[in-house]
Amino acid sequence: MKTNLCVIFGGRSVEHEISVISALQAMENLDSAKYEIIPVYITKSGEMYTGDKLRDALSYKNIPAMLSASYKVIFVREGEKTLLRALDPKMMKKHPDVIADVAFPIVHGTNVEDGALQGYLRTMGLPFVGCDVLASAVGMDKFVMKTVLKEGGFPVLDCLRFNRRNVKIAACISAVEEKIPYPVIVKPVNLGSSVGISKASNREALESSLKDAFSYADTVLVERAVTKLREINCSVVGDTTNADASECEEPFMCDEILSYKDKYMSGSSSKGGAKGGAKNPGGAKGGMASLQRKVPADITPEMRERIRTMAVDAFKYLGCNGVSRIDFMIDNATGELFINEFNTIPGSLSFYLWKPLGVSYTTLLDRLVQLALKRAREDEDITYSFDTNILAMGAPTGAKGAKGAKGAKA
Repeated sequence: MKTNLCVIFGGRSVEHEISVISALQAMENLDSAKYEIIPVYITKSGEMYTGDKLRDALSYKNIPAMLSASYKVIFVREGEKTLLRALDPKMMKKHPDVIADVAFPIVHGTNVEDGALQGYLRTMGLPFVGCDVLASAVGMDKFVMKTVLKEGGFPVLDCLRFNRRNVKIAACISAVEEKIPYPVIVKPVNLGSSVGISKASNREALESSLKDAFSYADTVLVERAVTKLREINCSVVGDTTNADASECEEPFMCDEILSYKDKYMSGSSSKGGAKGGAKNPGGAKGGMASLQRKVPADITPEMRERIRTMAVDAFKYLGCNGVSRIDFMIDNATGELFINEFNTIPGSLSFYLWKPLGVSYTTLLDRLVQLALKRAREDEDITYSFDTNILAMGAPTGAKGAKGAKGAKA
């Protein structure tokens, strides 16, 4: 009997389109003999749809027509089951409820990758692939991630954090110039795909960079720029008890910073097998798989082992699950190695980093689903509620509530 696998993608995020590409790639490579693949597309306004058209890459050229050929759905909990149900009662006869066995979020960015969607799936009692709520939230917030990793003894660059609601740009500039020498990197604190990231070498450029970053997020961070930089990325698959590192890659960039254009609009040519051998998902080319890169990265065996070991250790330390990609920075001037970012749901699920180790995309996807089911089994041993009803005892009501009402009569 097949497992009903709800692949969730899209969402209210600036990385919406990249999520669609990643999801189409994954759905094309999932084992259709093992899984009943159910696409669940979240629009940019937050509505959920399902339907066969959502698996056709060409349909996304005309999204209104695609949605009109699909139907809105919601997840509902009934007893011990989570159901995917047509939202319109008139559609229920044509499209009866489907039992959702596992959710597979393939989403990027705020409102979906940052723990929000994971919390919703937790509330629905639906097992899901990937990091849990806390690890998702920590991985998305670059400042929190740095703080937690630094506490754990991992090397990260020091930074300053600013919130546009609490501080003026002039004050941000003064604080940066007091503590961090130019050039600096300015980043929205909770976005991926290099959105809103820029380098500033003087006050005028810093002002422009801050304004740009604040247009995407309330909170930004500023850190020193590594001038003689090499970026090396490594993927990890597993959970806190058992995790493995992929091959390392070195992405190529057109400018001093790996941009959104570099990542997703640079074409599919690459060195070292970046395409990864995955089946072409109905024309859904692109995603991180299209980035020009060298795999394996041209680094020493010692540095490769150091990066792969640190990636696994950091993955476990943050309590990650599923697949993540950890982006590192090497300062060629000093030889220092820093963890730059965590991607808890990486573009294209980093499948291209596993082929050099003999792991096919289909095998990778299957392992991710099995990790989700493993976590669900482990959760069954945890007590989340008591078999009692304090309200039946005549608990007090009013402004103080149950905790504040001392000595109240039962």
